[in-house]
Amino acid sequence: MILETTTARKKTYNHFIGIDVSKNTLDYAVRKGDKLLFHEQGKNEPEKILDFITRLKGLEGFVLTKCLFCFEHTGFYTNHLLNFLKKIKANVAMVPGLQVKNSLGMMRGKDDKADAKRLAVYAQKNSAELKLWMAKRPVVLELMNLVALRRRLLNVSVVLSTPLKEQTRFVKNGLQKQSVQLCRRTNAAIKDDLTAIDLVIDSLINADENLKKLNQLITSVPSVGPVTAIHVIISTNEFKDINNPKKFACYAGVAPFKVGSGLIEGKARISHLANKNIKALLHVCALNAIRCDQDLKAYFERKTKSEGKPKRVVINAIRCKLILRIFACVNQNRTYAKERKSQYEITAGEPAN
Repeated sequence: MILETTTARKKTYNHFIGIDVSKNTLDYAVRKGDKLLFHEQGKNEPEKILDFITRLKGLEGFVLTKCLFCFEHTGFYTNHLLNFLKKIKANVAMVPGLQVKNSLGMMRGKDDKADAKRLAVYAQKNSAELKLWMAKRPVVLELMNLVALRRRLLNVSVVLSTPLKEQTRFVKNGLQKQSVQLCRRTNAAIKDDLTAIDLVIDSLINADENLKKLNQLITSVPSVGPVTAIHVIISTNEFKDINNPKKFACYAGVAPFKVGSGLIEGKARISHLANKNIKALLHVCALNAIRCDQDLKAYFERKTKSEGKPKRVVINAIRCKLILRIFACVNQNRTYAKERKSQYEITAGEPAN
């Protein structure tokens, strides 16, 4: 089996630990019920995290299985903390910062101590609904690091090459040739590094049975390439965290939401709260599908020309259709077959923007 289904663990907690994570320090706020027991700050180092956990275990009535640790996504700054909490099998909830901010009403002032206290309050109020953090496999973490490195190199390449192209019509030929020549070795080195990273990514995927199978299923969908497939695998944690196409469409920022109040009913619109990298990749896939996929090309022309719908609305619908196809292939463990209608496409209907 490729997919692993998990049931939500409904637990009751006595202690709630809000942690504000930064590069150098960790701010801890410890609550028991409605009472703040204490706040302290320590270095973001494994030894200091161990000292804090040791102090926690010394509290009266403290039981690790009845404690919930809550902190925000802050990239690799959380690595020491996550590795230690995973080792002791603690209950961990990692939450988006905007979600915490919006849930606590109007707030004045902001510092690390206040953020830690707010996270502890948030954990207490929402403990029944919070989804516990699930560790990614080491191979997926390695893949994430490689993809992030690849993206940074691409950004550097764009920063260098874009001005060189744009200045062509505005500077003398001699200056243009000089600029290109001076950047030649740097651009060549970046291209070589990108090629090397792509080879490592390919070998990593091909060496892991589950990643290889998922990659094959996703890329079997016409117009969906390997780069998009890798980002989908990472963002869904191999489809363990997100295995529903509608949830992923929301995560990617392509799901439409109604806007209305009272008797006023506006058009459904997509949200700006999204994974912009995934959204951009799906946009490229949709444009490619309009050119190469005869069914989607006919759909695009029918909607835009015959029915007069805006192009951006139809392109967004095609992005949704590609998501439905991807998840149908993965959830049904089969490669894409043109003659088969996805169960999701039958029930979901046509997305609207």
